[in-house]
Amino acid sequence: MDSSNDEALDIIITNVVATFRTRCHLNLRTIALEGINVIYKPEVGKVLMKLRKPKITASIWSSGKIICTGATSEDDAKLGARRLARCLQKLGFRVRFSDFKVVNVLAVCSMPFAVHLVDFTNNNRPIASYEPELHPAATYRIKTLKATVQVFSTGSITVTGPNVQAVATAVEHIYPLLFEVQKPKHRKD
Repeated sequence: MDSSNDEALDIIITNVVATFRTRCHLNLRTIALEGINVIYKPEVGKVLMKLRKPKITASIWSSGKIICTGATSEDDAKLGARRLARCLQKLGFRVRFSDFKVVNVLAVCSMPFAVHLVDFTNNNRPIASYEPELHPAATYRIKTLKATVQVFSTGSITVTGPNVQAVATAVEHIYPLLFEVQKPKHRKD
C-alpha cells in the first residue's frame, strides 16, 4: 500500500462456500421428515438444511455431497459443516466427515477515495473490462490468484476468490492500481 497513507482497509467477508462429503448414501425423505430446519426439494433432488449458529445453509444431495453457504469465515464454515455432519449422524446415517474444502470466498472492501473507472480500465486493458450498459462496476481478473475484483466508482470493491488469503492478496494487488486513478475530492464551500 502507499507509504504516505497508512490507513488500514477493512476487508469484510460476506460469504464462504465450502463442500464436504459424508462417504455414505443419504435418504433425503428421511432427512426431510425427521430433520429440523429443512426444506425438501424433490424436483431438484436435494434437501436444504439451515443452522442458526454459525448461520449457514446447506444443500444436501443423496450421493452424500454437501455444499455449505453463508458462513463469514473459513473456521465458521468448517464448524458449520461438522455440525451438519453431526445432525445427520443423529438421524441415523453412518456419516464420516471427509474432503472438506473451501471453494469460494466473497468479500467487500471500501477504498477511502472514489475511482475513475474509464481510466482504470484503459490503464489495465487486457485484464480489466468495463461495460457501463451491462454492469455499473469494472471487472478485474487476477488469474494467478484465481480472484475476480468488481470495482465501483464510489471506491467500493467486491472480491471473489478461492480462499481468504487470495482475497486479501487481491486487495493488496489492486490498491496501487486504484490509487493511480482516484477521483479528486470536491470541496464544498
